[in-house]
Amino acid sequence: MLWIKSLHIIFVVSWFAGLFYLPRIFVNLAMVPADSDAERERLLLMGRKLYRFTMWISVIAIAFGVWLWLGYGISGRWMHAKLTLVALLVGYHHYCGVLLRQFARGSNKRSHVWFRVFNEMPVLALSAIVILVVVKPF
Repeated sequence: MLWIKSLHIIFVVSWFAGLFYLPRIFVNLAMVPADSDAERERLLLMGRKLYRFTMWISVIAIAFGVWLWLGYGISGRWMHAKLTLVALLVGYHHYCGVLLRQFARGSNKRSHVWFRVFNEMPVLALSAIVILVVVKPF
């Protein structure tokens, strides 16, 4: 099970790297001047590739997490809280796909400041998840 735990951690870290960087691409897209088509297309390409890549990474991370959960029979309110945060992160990731499609259509209405705040959500979720898993406060 230590191999599974190691792989779970590796894929979770990789998924979070994407969750940290994809909204950063959105900040840059929101700041692109209207006449800079090449820059916009380059950022959209980067965003699409990163979104697809991290989608597969998230599936693998969650699969290893479920394997650990079932293998160890872990339970407790802290686990329910952690799973709730993971579900919210999955929703956040999917919402990033919605935002990416809005940028591709040219229908984004949000400022780069909004995306800077949006970019901090995974940091808060990661902090809470680590505390829940390590400290198990309840």
